[in-house]
Amino acid sequence: MGAPMDMRQKAALSDYLAAERTFLAWIRTGLALMGFGFVVARFGLFLQEFQAAQHALSARSYGLSLWFGTALIAGGVIVNVFAGWHHARLVRALDRSETAHARPSTQAVTMALFLALVGLAMALYLISIRSSTRAQPAHSEERSMTPRRGNGIIDLPSNHSVDETVEKLKGMLQAQGVTLFALVDHSGEAAKVGMPMRPTKLLIFGSPKAGTPVMLAAPRSAIDLPLKMLIWEDAQGKVWVTYNSPVYVQERHSLPPELLHNIGVVETWATKAAE
Repeated sequence: MGAPMDMRQKAALSDYLAAERTFLAWIRTGLALMGFGFVVARFGLFLQEFQAAQHALSARSYGLSLWFGTALIAGGVIVNVFAGWHHARLVRALDRSETAHARPSTQAVTMALFLALVGLAMALYLISIRSSTRAQPAHSEERSMTPRRGNGIIDLPSNHSVDETVEKLKGMLQAQGVTLFALVDHSGEAAKVGMPMRPTKLLIFGSPKAGTPVMLAAPRSAIDLPLKMLIWEDAQGKVWVTYNSPVYVQERHSLPPELLHNIGVVETWATKAAE
């Protein structure tokens, strides 16, 4: 008598449920990787905003966080795609009553190694940022701040009070024969209407001899002339001298290079007033 041709035992319901639980676990892992990758990618933007809020002296680029985040997001996508493919293959094997042989989870080991490498790279990256920040000299706050991207504004820390800085600047302008067209006391005007405001004063000054050639070359440059300098105190009691970057004004109005000196003198006066 002939024996049955197929003695393989059919897969039980528990086998299907176990495969589905494993599949859902990998889906959660992929989603977690994509979510964490998004957070890491935005971390560089957070550092830049924090640096600006703290009056950081130099604009640093934190683009590597974008690459780390992108790598994690890509890893999450790959995990989900591979998990779906592996689950479909396993279900087909169970439908055919095939018994899978014991083998290590290559997918889990590969993902663990990938996360270890990304984590190590991120740790080294954060250590390098911390080291470069601590390596800045203690007197670096006395140097001029670079203009924030796109707005052409330069901030210089002053060693004097607002009133002292204003008087120092007025003396220099008078000695150079430069006309002070207006002194706007913003904080004083605010006090008149009962609104508190830290000392803030705007000086508007210039020389027709220097400004007229600039306006003849680019009539719309008159919107940035005469020159302006803001002396103000921040929430920590630090006094700042703020002015428009001459290079930014030149580029904004396409001024000839030879006219840069006509407006560039504002940097010299701002530096001397802050000393």
